Amino acid sequence: MWQAFIDLLTNILSAIEGAVGDWGLAIIILTAIIRIILSPLTIKATRSSAQMQVLQPRLKEIQEKYADDPAKQQEAIQEFYAHNHFNPLGGCLPIFLQMPIFFALFSVLKQVEGSFYTILPSLSVSPADAFAQWGLASAWVYIALDVLFGILTLVPMMMNSMNSDQEQAKQTKIMGAVMAVMMVYFGWTVPVGVVLYYNVSSIVGVIQQQFITKKIMEKAKAEEEERLLNAPIQVDVVRKEKKNRPRKKA
Repeated sequence: MWQAFIDLLTNILSAIEGAVGDWGLAIIILTAIIRIILSPLTIKATRSSAQMQVLQPRLKEIQEKYADDPAKQQEAIQEFYAHNHFNPLGGCLPIFLQMPIFFALFSVLKQVEGSFYTILPSLSVSPADAFAQWGLASAWVYIALDVLFGILTLVPMMMNSMNSDQEQAKQTKIMGAVMAVMMVYFGWTVPVGVVLYYNVSSIVGVIQQQFITKKIMEKAKAEEEERLLNAPIQVDVVRKEKKNRPRKKA
């Protein structure tokens, strides 16, 4: 099944390349098409992220309340999610759906010998190999794309941290910095065509987040806050065991 997916992706890229005459441009166009197809899911993920930000203070209260009882804490959190119709994985779906394409490109680029005009003479060569074979003077574009790989991993996380509380924002920034370094290391050894796909996708995502997602986020947060204000207050009710009354002797 995985090979069938790789063959399908190869055929799609070949068709686009046949129309535009360049493999690098074909990857960029494919990236744009995938982003457009995933737009409804991206909007849904944005709403899920906005809902999580509004629910976070109440979730923290539950975690503190049952800090000494992990089982009860997990049960209370699940009930809280169900009561508010919230799926904690809802914001990750667009990323999960893009991962197969990201990894399939490794195999696709092994089957084709393509370039991105004269900017990237070979899309199947990694930045590390380009530097080793051609030196800095000819491989600097490959290296720049790899550095951009890390930066575009960090930027979205930094943007998301602006809408979080101070503690969560600090954790997000640290995680973003670690992820950025890991991505630069990862991008150094993979075909530059894969890096090109990720960079274009991330740039589109940042633009989308700045001009479209931000408005959706603000609207979704306002709607969720209003829903919570009008929602009935939940009260923990502790039921006492019913004791049998002593029967009077006849």
